[in-house]
Amino acid sequence: MNSGYIPRNYEVFAGLDVDKSSIAATFTNHAGQLKSIKMPYNAENLLNYVRNHYKEEKIIFAYEAGPTGFVLHDKLKEQKYECLVLAAANIPMAVGQKVKTNRLDSIKISENLRGGQLKSIHVPSQSYRQLRHLVQMRDTFVAEIKATKCRIKALLLYENIAFPESSSTVGWTCLVISQLKNINCSEGARLKLDHLLSSYEFFRRSMLQTMGEIRNYCKKEEELERNIGYLRSIPGIGQATAYHLIARIGDYRELKRVNQIGSFVGLVPREKSTGDDINRGSITSIGDKRLRCKLIQCAWICINKDTELKSFYNLIYSRNNKKVAAGKAIVAVARKLTTRIFAVLTQQRNYVVDNRKEIFSLKKEETMLLQGETRPTAELVTTSEGSIL
Repeated sequence: MNSGYIPRNYEVFAGLDVDKSSIAATFTNHAGQLKSIKMPYNAENLLNYVRNHYKEEKIIFAYEAGPTGFVLHDKLKEQKYECLVLAAANIPMAVGQKVKTNRLDSIKISENLRGGQLKSIHVPSQSYRQLRHLVQMRDTFVAEIKATKCRIKALLLYENIAFPESSSTVGWTCLVISQLKNINCSEGARLKLDHLLSSYEFFRRSMLQTMGEIRNYCKKEEELERNIGYLRSIPGIGQATAYHLIARIGDYRELKRVNQIGSFVGLVPREKSTGDDINRGSITSIGDKRLRCKLIQCAWICINKDTELKSFYNLIYSRNNKKVAAGKAIVAVARKLTTRIFAVLTQQRNYVVDNRKEIFSLKKEETMLLQGETRPTAELVTTSEGSIL
């Protein structure tokens, strides 16, 4: 999801450090000459300065992704300027540097930009940005629901009151809520419990309303609706996970490698290898934690519906100590699930488990990946599972 650039194609390299009120800008050329300025945070101020001082020169901009979003990027792109948006963790930093200011940060970005050491994150289009807002709002309400449930249970435990029994495995049915509203307890506990129940119902209504808004929004966007359908055809992936995947991945045309989604959500192992010594550790855990957790939950469902992934789970499980085997195996299944997500999105096809017992095989993709290929070609093979149709 990164876009590269060739430094020799540009004459001036503008490193920007942006906050809510100002822009610190440093301009460097191939000779290393520096000019640093500070101006109020406004894209027009920056554009006017560039037109006045670098009108005849080809310039490229870069700034660190932050709370100001992509507005500056969009304004520069509208005026036909190249602009990179950088992940903070990917900006090289000098060892032992103890002083940090906006000006020094802009100098660092400008010099690294001139050296060709920076890569831009993928900037999503407006439709994907709007979907991200809705998905984040839905996840916020879900987190509040979980927290409120814990507070209610903690209050009952503190008051030595048993939680109402429910015939449902979910536990929080309408009958349970009704019993909680009528439960006998002290006056202070009653007041607190009523407020918590009111908060729970508010967050639950808000979550359901947000899900409806997400569905309606995606129906208006043909590409979003189509890709969500492809994702939901994979056993184990539900509606909420499909929405989150599309919101975070963005344009499927940016996907180039079969392991790209796994790396993006932090499901690939850390590695420190040298020569013939291969040393792999735990997963990198970078990217969106909530999406990674959803994929792992989907993996638990998937192994009950897909016998190939169930066999893969058992294989990984058998290779590890029983204390950690289940966790390692299900994370491996989640990573393998990302390769199927890659397949259905890049090929724009459904994953279907049919009566012929065919599956989409990733053997060719994995072989090509080991050989250094960047864009594997999928194939269908007859085995004991489903298929990409």
